Amino acid sequence: MKYIHQRNNWPEFHWDSALIQPLLSEVRHQQGRLLGRVEEWGFTLREEASMEAIVSDVITSSEIEGETLSTDQVRSSVARKLGLKTGGVVAVSRDVDGIVEMLLDAAQNYEQKLSHERFHTWQASSFPTGRSGLQVVQVGHYREHGEDSPMPVISGGFRWFGST
Repeated sequence: MKYIHQRNNWPEFHWDSALIQPLLSEVRHQQGRLLGRVEEWGFTLREEASMEAIVSDVITSSEIEGETLSTDQVRSSVARKLGLKTGGVVAVSRDVDGIVEMLLDAAQNYEQKLSHERFHTWQASSFPTGRSGLQVVQVGHYREHGEDSPMPVISGGFRWFGST
């Protein structure tokens, strides 16, 4: 199995619409049902649910890179960027703010083209110090791994996936 960044067509993606269309249709149906239920909530509950979903996305996305973020910092950053009253309650590190900015940009501006420049801007936001833990990250560039070089994926405890 090759990781996505090891494929020959990286970063250009192609898919079989006939294969994914039924899945997308089911997701859209379920999304409509969920949105219908959320409409019954008051504004405050919808706002809170949206914020918590974003907080969860930020935290779990960061875990992929081996970063464990403070939930309080992430929540404070998201709330501040969404203009909610609870924003800014906790001091937030530059790392957390950068990741929150990147994920909010992706979620709020999903119709914008994902250009190389936008992708590299997200990367710079995610790694403002140019490091992921002790590892140096080439900010503004795609990963430069050899064909057989495994990409570390972290989920839960620290593990290396790929060839051994």
